[in-house]
Amino acid sequence: MQLASGMLLVATPALQDPNFVDTVVLLLDVNDEGALGVVLNRPSQVLVADVLEPWRDAVAEPEVLFRGGPVGTDGALAVAALRDPQDVPVGWRPVAGVLGMVDLDTPTELVDGSLTAMRVFAGYAGWGAEQLEVEVEEGSWYVVTGEAGDAFRGDTTGLRRDVMRRQPGMLAWHVNRPVDPDMN
Repeated sequence: MQLASGMLLVATPALQDPNFVDTVVLLLDVNDEGALGVVLNRPSQVLVADVLEPWRDAVAEPEVLFRGGPVGTDGALAVAALRDPQDVPVGWRPVAGVLGMVDLDTPTELVDGSLTAMRVFAGYAGWGAEQLEVEVEEGSWYVVTGEAGDAFRGDTTGLRRDVMRRQPGMLAWHVNRPVDPDMN
């Protein structure tokens, strides 16, 4: 499947990098220079209200920062869903469909009422030119379509399993794939 913004990367059992074991990554930007995404299923214990107080009422439950990836962990990215695709707030950058990114420097009153959900990520996952394509080719990632709700699930513990189970055909079987299928 073609890599594009809005697609999901689901870590295969072969991916043993501790930053990405059992993760689901939402791709936010893919171009000739590389790719950028955020890990959807790694909540932290840090409340958004403790570090970005103005955004406390805008975030979906659980109202914590998520560990978006190993890069730039001292910064934050916000992923949100628009209430009305015709009502695009200031500070909005589209990703795919109703999903986009919100500039956290935007005054919250300019965004208020425009979003159905928002999540804040500390850090991100990043790949250089062709790096992600190589990782996909070597079997580290399944590339699948995402749904807007994937980014805002309250309980993310079953996200990887649920995303894999809804895939068509034999890909859904990979939800239970061992690291080395020949040892099964």
